[in-house]
Amino acid sequence: MLLSFFLQLRVEKVPVTLREYLSLIEGMKQGLADFDIDAFYFLARTCLVKDERHIDRFDRVFASHFRGLQAVSGEAGLEASELPEEWLRRLAEKHLTEEEKRLIETLGGFEKLMETLRKRLEEQKGRHQGGSKWIGTAGTSPFGAYGYNPEGVRIGQEGSRHRRAVKVWDKREFSDLDDTVELGTRNIKIALRRLRRWVREGAAEEFDLQGTIRSTAEHGYLDVQTRPERRNAVKLLMFFDVGGSMDDHVREVEELFSAVRSEFRHLEHFYFHNCLYESVWKNNGRRSERLPTEAIINGFGSDYRVIFVGDASMSPYEISHPGGSVEHWNKEPGETWLRRITAHFHRFAWINPVQEAHWSYVQSIAMMRHILSERMYPLTLGGLEQVTRVLSR
Repeated sequence: MLLSFFLQLRVEKVPVTLREYLSLIEGMKQGLADFDIDAFYFLARTCLVKDERHIDRFDRVFASHFRGLQAVSGEAGLEASELPEEWLRRLAEKHLTEEEKRLIETLGGFEKLMETLRKRLEEQKGRHQGGSKWIGTAGTSPFGAYGYNPEGVRIGQEGSRHRRAVKVWDKREFSDLDDTVELGTRNIKIALRRLRRWVREGAAEEFDLQGTIRSTAEHGYLDVQTRPERRNAVKLLMFFDVGGSMDDHVREVEELFSAVRSEFRHLEHFYFHNCLYESVWKNNGRRSERLPTEAIINGFGSDYRVIFVGDASMSPYEISHPGGSVEHWNKEPGETWLRRITAHFHRFAWINPVQEAHWSYVQSIAMMRHILSERMYPLTLGGLEQVTRVLSR
């Protein structure tokens, strides 16, 4: 069973290795789980999962092998013969009150409970709702969901109702940590931390423990040493598309902006609409106060990294033709200004909040990706990690 579990993790693209699998086996031999499903879950996750992005995938595979009773109707999941009876017994001993244990004994004992479950799994064909025998919903059978039985095994139910189930088999956590989902501010910060170049700058105000120990040992008396704080020296320029279709993505972009501001000390940001042209602005309430794009090219060194944030969804003429802008008469195409920016700032990327699966249906997105040498990435954890790799080169 453990080998098939390991192989299924590989199929679901959880990057587990043979060494990690052998570590899990060694942990089992040492009795770290000892037939406790909770202990085994955490042991397996500790040994096999190296990145929190993969926890949700791990949970899904784990459920299908060890906790997946929601699928025992024959479509998928465990066979009756594979149910870990000893684990259920240990869990019952740990979670049931003395009164509940006595009630189970009067009804035939825990062994009788599991034996009956196995038989019904073998006999039942298809879905059942109501009643007192079959595995289904809204009944008094010990097995199923949304019903009542003092010694029940909950199968396929989202949450507890009577707090009487022996084990909640289908609870999943970390479902928002897969690298294909949109992000919250915390996860954005985690992704952006790859884009760091530490330097010590400023006044010598931070306590230097190693320096103090070394100096004290050299001089024979307590000699407190300080040093400049370590700060992220990466310099970042961000250009945000605002208005129009970007109104649908305000929340995600605000979370991104909040995370970036907390992670980068050297940050400048500007706004544009749809495509970059000859000017940008700093305050959306005073859009008439514009800064020439040429001034940005001349005023910031090429060591700055550049990130564009926008859905790149517009009329193709806004990119390719003079006068294509929907807001003013642009003397030069947007493509011209994009190429000037990317020629000066060699490390650049575009973050698109639109789902990547939809990009191929929008002509302007294809045009923008070509101009930016395919450096367009989705606003997901995986997309942001790709951005940090590109900007770190």
